[in-house]
Amino acid sequence: MSKDKLWGGRFTQPTDTFVEEFTASIDFDKRLYHQDIRGSVAHARMLGKQGIIPLEDVEQIVHGLQQILQQIESGNFDFSIALEDIHMNIEARLSAAIGEAGKRLHTGRSRNDQVALDIRLYLRDEITEITTYLDLLIDALLTQAEANLDTLMPGFTHLQTAQPILFAHHLMAYVEMFKRDKSRLEDCLKRVNVMPLGAGALAGTTFPIDREYVAEQLDFPAVTRNSLDSVSDRDFALEFLSDASIVMMHLSRFSEELIIWSTSAFQFIELSDGFCTGSSIMPQKKNPDVPELVRGKTGRVYGNLMALLTTMKSLPLAYNKDMQEDKEPLFDTIDTVKGSLKIFADMIREMRVNEISMRRAAGQGFSTATDVADYLVRRGLPFRDAHEAVGKAVAYCVENDMDITELSLAEWQLFSAKIDNDIFECITVEASVNARNVVGGTARERVWSEIQNVRAGK
Repeated sequence: MSKDKLWGGRFTQPTDTFVEEFTASIDFDKRLYHQDIRGSVAHARMLGKQGIIPLEDVEQIVHGLQQILQQIESGNFDFSIALEDIHMNIEARLSAAIGEAGKRLHTGRSRNDQVALDIRLYLRDEITEITTYLDLLIDALLTQAEANLDTLMPGFTHLQTAQPILFAHHLMAYVEMFKRDKSRLEDCLKRVNVMPLGAGALAGTTFPIDREYVAEQLDFPAVTRNSLDSVSDRDFALEFLSDASIVMMHLSRFSEELIIWSTSAFQFIELSDGFCTGSSIMPQKKNPDVPELVRGKTGRVYGNLMALLTTMKSLPLAYNKDMQEDKEPLFDTIDTVKGSLKIFADMIREMRVNEISMRRAAGQGFSTATDVADYLVRRGLPFRDAHEAVGKAVAYCVENDMDITELSLAEWQLFSAKIDNDIFECITVEASVNARNVVGGTARERVWSEIQNVRAGK
């Protein structure tokens, strides 16, 4: 019956049973219980400090909320769909437990600013945890990079062999990506970490509340400055979903490479058995299910971003029931990103690298052709002329089914008289890698320096 609900005074007919189920959010927003109780404790203490409710009531409220927290965490709390959401479930239990004092808790606030507070508190905690998982993945990548400072591999463009690089250098590219992800999330946290409680339903409150006191209790450095925006803003959630989508995009790109590298055609790496599965029909198969699933879950996170953008795109100020749809995509994204990062860090740490296969592939596909062009430039040939000469040498090799490392000096000189015996020192993959000794380059010295920089927090 609507009259039994905490908001039911204006209603004379009961809520339709299916409507009750359709509009309830308790099945998913119950995970906000800790933040809801923490916010209510801070609100109650502020009401007492300001003389808005008696201090004896504050003591009962705080004690009652602490009891409810224990009940929820011990599994002794029955959530009710009829009470719609986490806020009403907790408030109803509180009032049932301590009586009239519990009914005073909601003075000076609305569910609109209450839920805005809860989501910010929850997301703040989760962003901090996600950045910890990013640190674990970065550490796993650094550990593998340190172990593979002398492992050569082909670098690719267009998935075609381009130039030889260090495997450590390739791994450090992902370190750079995940460092940016962490930086984005830390920046997002600045906009999450603003306290909205006190905005009321949309216009503030007539009670002499102290918003800064509540913010201090809840470790918020600032309060929101417009009551309408406070309850209708979900930009911070959208920003997080966008940042999370980029995290997943990076994981998906890495997944694609791990999948390719682990094929029998490449044999660059082998994933630990704990992160793979077999085939129900082909006994020889070892399938890279974890990176495949992370690659697939990326689309799920993108969809969550699109869902909330679409939900918010035409909402008038201030709060609308549509905004209840913010939680499921947000919660699902948090769970997906955390799970993906955790499993990736463990998988990378246990990944085995096949140095022989990588080294063999690094020397294929005319990977040192650019080094020959650079050699000719140093001999005084304009780069475009050098490029043409080497291109003809490659065509000659293709026609004669050979690699440029197999050309004799006489054959090299067919394409440029500037080539001398020292050409053979320039066209090894080791020489090619170590020649790129510039900041950000693949030379061993530079890669080791970057590893040390990241280890030092630079």
